[in-house]
Amino acid sequence: MAAKISYADVEVGTELPARSFPVTRAALVRYAGASGDFNPIHWNEKFATEVGLPNVIAHGMFTMAEAIRVVTDWVGDPAAVVEYGVRFTKPVVVPNDDEGALIEVSAKIGAVLDDNKVRVDLTAMSAGQKVLGMSRAVVRLA
Repeated sequence: MAAKISYADVEVGTELPARSFPVTRAALVRYAGASGDFNPIHWNEKFATEVGLPNVIAHGMFTMAEAIRVVTDWVGDPAAVVEYGVRFTKPVVVPNDDEGALIEVSAKIGAVLDDNKVRVDLTAMSAGQKVLGMSRAVVRLA
């Protein structure tokens, strides 16, 4: 499937549609099962607080995966993402209630590169704090 966004249609500063992603304890349990990462900091509040965390936290790779959805939804083809990296700056704290946490992601074109590629700079926030730093994806466009 080809990317739906044309290289000719983007410029530095172009904003991608922002998205918010809810995170519940149930989602963390499902992710643990799918990923095989059963570290108790992701599901056991007592353990998480005993090791100095404020509460259960989302898996870093879960947070990273949710953030890139802004880019894959925009481009229309996950295979168009040729590079993606982040730095984990703060954990996404997930309380044990009906609401959980929210990851809010915005993105914009940070650079137009050669070979029909663009660099997308992402900002991921939760509870007013930046949870991913240096979050960037390189995307090949049509």
